[in-house]
Amino acid sequence: MTTPTQQILSELADRAAIEECLSRYCRGVDRLDADMVRSAYWPDVVDTHLDFQGNAEEFIEWSFAAMGTMDQTQHFMCNTIINLDGDTADVESYFMGFHVVNGPDGKFDLLAGGRYVDRFEKRDDEWRIAERLVVTDWFRQFEDSADWSNGMLGFNIKPGGRYPDDASYTRIKLV
Repeated sequence: MTTPTQQILSELADRAAIEECLSRYCRGVDRLDADMVRSAYWPDVVDTHLDFQGNAEEFIEWSFAAMGTMDQTQHFMCNTIINLDGDTADVESYFMGFHVVNGPDGKFDLLAGGRYVDRFEKRDDEWRIAERLVVTDWFRQFEDSADWSNGMLGFNIKPGGRYPDDASYTRIKLV
C-alpha cells in the first residue's frame, strides 16, 4: 500500500500533529510528567499495555508507579505509518525503550522493542490517542547497568532527570 504524494501533502498538518502527540507521550513517560502524558491521550482512552488495561489516569498511576522506581527511561519511536480517515487515524509506530531498573540484586538495564498500534481521534482540531495496543516484539535484559560514579568516558556528567528537575524544563517551553 502506498499513499499518493498529493494526499500526503494535503494531510501534512494532521500527520505532523499525530507525530508530535506521539513525541509528547514519550517525553511524558520518560520525565514522569503526568500533564504531558495526559496531553497525548483522550481521557476516555483505552490503553492495553503489557498486563495493564485502562484509561489515561489509570495508565499514569500504573506506569509512573513502575517507572518511578527506575533511575532512567528513554523511549524512541520510528517507522510510523499513518492512515488518515477524516477525524480518525490508524497509526502504527515502532518503539524501543531503555530502562535502568533498580532490582533486588542491584541495577540492571532492560531494552525492549515493539509497536504502538493506535487509533487516533481529532476532536476540536486536536489529535490524541483514543485507543492503544502495545505489542512487544522483543526484549533484552542485562545483568548490570552503567556505573555513573566514574562518568561516561571519564567526563564528570550526570544523566538527565525527571519532571520538573530535568534541564529541558528550564531551557525550553513545551506544551
